[in-house]
Amino acid sequence: MVAMNPLPRRQASEPIRLVSEGHAVPFSKGLLATTLTATGLAPERAYAVALDVEWELSGMPEREISVERLRELVERALEEGAGQMYLARYRKWNRLGRDDRPVILLIGGATGVGKSTMAAHLAERLGLLRIIATDSIREVMRAFFSESLMPSIHYSSYDSDRAVRMPLGSDLNSHVVGFMEQVEMVNVGVQAVLGRSIKERTSLVVEGVHMVPGMLPAAKPGGAREDALILAMVVAVKDADLHRSHFLVRERETSGRRVLARYLKGFPEIRRIQEFILERAEAEGTLVIDNVSIDDAIGTAVEALYRLIDESEERGSGDE
Repeated sequence: MVAMNPLPRRQASEPIRLVSEGHAVPFSKGLLATTLTATGLAPERAYAVALDVEWELSGMPEREISVERLRELVERALEEGAGQMYLARYRKWNRLGRDDRPVILLIGGATGVGKSTMAAHLAERLGLLRIIATDSIREVMRAFFSESLMPSIHYSSYDSDRAVRMPLGSDLNSHVVGFMEQVEMVNVGVQAVLGRSIKERTSLVVEGVHMVPGMLPAAKPGGAREDALILAMVVAVKDADLHRSHFLVRERETSGRRVLARYLKGFPEIRRIQEFILERAEAEGTLVIDNVSIDDAIGTAVEALYRLIDESEERGSGDE
């Protein structure tokens, strides 16, 4: 017969409250688990650690506990239940929060590689509340600027060659030229969004095809700045057949709102744009993630973020 844990030590009518600077809020193992996923812990493991902390709290005579004391309990539970690496990451993430430095993720890549999915999962994993798509910025700009005034923003990235009005030499690809013009226009809006985020110290994720390495000053590699921690990455699907299959999945998930035939017709141009973005990523030293498995891709991004945090802390200690 399997032994069962004893009943909870504290009745539900006696919730534990966290106290900080005279304010008290109820303890939530769900919120704690969400916080712990920022270390890279899988959600189920993070929840198990949060349960351990809740059990520890239930045996305490106090009904109120300081945030500092809770952090000590979390660190002990992490060390015992997850290991030193996750404990170290938890401490680094907390230091980043105390320094009031926003975390900004910039996710680029061609159409259909899984940027939106990556953005959503990373935002949830890291507790980042704001996600902005560059296509949304383009749509806003389209409302203010007519096609005759700013033609490049009125086309999709892979058919923006239709906006090119001047003759091109044989050595220039009209799709790439049109795409670059669109990127340059949209990045005016992206730069404004980033500037406001840094000024207000608000973390966010910006995702979109317009996040091309080297074409946005804030997206330069080594984004460990004093006012923000900026990680730029490019998501790719290097296998053409796998990339093509993404559009079929997308059509099914959106109940046909995104027509498969339209993407497949423009697929050669989409692949050419991916080649251009990857060339720019290699030239700029930007992280490239081949999205074969979304779980592995997210793990790679989280690892890169903590490497950037380490570089930032080493740089900061070297300045002292």
